[in-house]
Amino acid sequence: MASNAGYSHSPMLKKRDDFEDILEERRTSSDLRYALRCYTPALYKGVTPCHSGLLKSMVLQSDQLTYVIRQISKETGKATADVQEEASAILEEMAHSLQLNTVRFFAFSLCKVFKTLFKSICVNEEGIQRLQQAIKEHPVVLLPSHRSYMDFLLMSYILFTYELSLPVIAAGMDFMGMKVIGEMLRMSGAFFIRRSFGGDQLYWTVFSEYVRTMLKIGYAPVEFFLEGTRSRTAKSLTPKLGLLNIAMDPFLKGEVYDVHVVPVSISYERILEETLYARELLGIPKPKESTSGLFKARKVLSEDYGSIHVYFGQPVSVRSLAEGRVNRRQFNLLPRHIPTRPGEDVQSFVSDSAYKLVRLQEENMVLKPWVLLASLLLQNHHQNQNHQDQNQDQGMAVDQLTEQALWLRDVSRQYGAFLHWPDHIPPSEVVSSSLSLHGGLVRLSEGRVHLAVEQAAGPSSPGEALSPVTPEDELLNQAVVLLSCASYRNQALHVFLRPALLASALHTAASTQKHEVFNSFSFLRNIFSNEFILCPGATVQDFEEACFLLVKTGVLQVTQHEVLVTESGHRTLSFLTNMLDPFLQGYQVVCRFLCEEATETLTEKLFIPAVRKFIIKRLLAGSLRYTEVLSSDLQKNSLAALLRLGAVQKIKGADQETLKVDTVMVNSLEDTLGGKLPTQKAVAARL
Repeated sequence: MASNAGYSHSPMLKKRDDFEDILEERRTSSDLRYALRCYTPALYKGVTPCHSGLLKSMVLQSDQLTYVIRQISKETGKATADVQEEASAILEEMAHSLQLNTVRFFAFSLCKVFKTLFKSICVNEEGIQRLQQAIKEHPVVLLPSHRSYMDFLLMSYILFTYELSLPVIAAGMDFMGMKVIGEMLRMSGAFFIRRSFGGDQLYWTVFSEYVRTMLKIGYAPVEFFLEGTRSRTAKSLTPKLGLLNIAMDPFLKGEVYDVHVVPVSISYERILEETLYARELLGIPKPKESTSGLFKARKVLSEDYGSIHVYFGQPVSVRSLAEGRVNRRQFNLLPRHIPTRPGEDVQSFVSDSAYKLVRLQEENMVLKPWVLLASLLLQNHHQNQNHQDQNQDQGMAVDQLTEQALWLRDVSRQYGAFLHWPDHIPPSEVVSSSLSLHGGLVRLSEGRVHLAVEQAAGPSSPGEALSPVTPEDELLNQAVVLLSCASYRNQALHVFLRPALLASALHTAASTQKHEVFNSFSFLRNIFSNEFILCPGATVQDFEEACFLLVKTGVLQVTQHEVLVTESGHRTLSFLTNMLDPFLQGYQVVCRFLCEEATETLTEKLFIPAVRKFIIKRLLAGSLRYTEVLSSDLQKNSLAALLRLGAVQKIKGADQETLKVDTVMVNSLEDTLGGKLPTQKAVAARL
């Protein structure tokens, strides 16, 4: 099978495994034979697998659930049997009913779909071997990145292909609404959970007991998405800690010796939902999950979506993560079945572990040449753009784009990117095949490449544009293309983020004094910690990493007291600051909106439509440079940052929470982001 010629390994980072294409064999042999072959995966400690009915009765008879049912019965006066009945109904709605026949049907169908959609599905076999070993020895938790609906089908397909235990997968309730498919997903290992439990103690107990029981008995690998939901922007989302807390609990309470957590990085060369996501970010509502919607999506099958890379990371031992961090004796003070709130040390341990795991996912994401091209084309578009008429994009000469892409390829490799640039193919061919795969987002004319803003892509495929009626419609049409491109650029953000924060800090700092540059860096990092994956408490490490990379690549000289830019460093610095600029402008415009237009009655729900209206007006007037600031994700994150910093507060009213703006603080944050105020003053404004 094909190895991975052209994967770059940075001397700085550990060597990564090679890939093999699992579709190659599927193209030459019978899919039916593949789906019906003998399937006997190795199991945890060789135990005999129990069926899903027995698993349910273990949960319903568990000490913790029995205790909580008695408590609820005491507090509410309901008969114990009635509460027991409720618990049973919750479990019935939630539980999976894994059946091999359904899995075989899915395996057969997915073969057909995958071979039509994708050139290749590349998997690191060494990662699969490590996972197989881990499953035999410990309860295993799989943590895939989440960029597409495809993710969990793909994961089960891969594990079936390699004859590993099929995972049980935490899925949102919205999938249950897809009548036939919902039940089929349940039969192939999905269990369904509500998006939020509120304070429903019975629901929480049934759910956590169900997950814990599966881990304790080594029933199957448990799979969930640490980010909680799909990322619409292709950036990693701040991890949600609920499920990770539950997954670590059996180890923390001494019920199992260890739990192994396996981060999995899934990289799509072209995302199936690219324009759907862009439209969602612009407030164009997404279709509800439905079976008929799935069949309407069949026209997707005529498109080419390139390749997928799935990298199974090193299993991470929770036991070794917790060493010296958590005192497990605290769990011996009460009987295990009495629910207790985890102490602060446990909460901060789970949070730190979650950030580490998302960083591991990011590090093993494979970047394709298009990610670099999209970054360069976006920056070029913004620089060329005539503010009065966005269609006057001059584009870039193909030769110039190729030269810049090669420069950026080398820079990103030096920063440790996991880049798949086929070195055995002439660069001009690499560029042209990337451009043709993403033909819905770019157009070529007279040797120049333009972003396809004037033929702006519509609902789900290129060329199906909304008919522009007003300047606002036209702007939203263009924004669909620009946000789709930005989602590809975002795939590389984790590689450039720390150097880019340092580059922007040099730009806004009052001088080149090291402590002032550090203050600026620290301010930006703090502001953006809802936007990017930045581990809490790691400001100094991040600053040192950024200095190290920029010194190593000849961009900066760092002395004991000063940070100086070298003669040859300006090109890199300019690229890095341009990469962060749309985010800086997005946060500034949200600050402007809150100072100018926030009323007493502004709620979180009204915030997005109101700020969107404000931004559209400014974009049409030509007073904003980046159409990207229309992204609702960027707007939500900037509000979250301002709430965290206390510049905006939620005030509980009689019927709803309103947002109260501290105008002085928001103003000073806006000025600091724009480099008008030295950082010290903003830091003094209680950052």
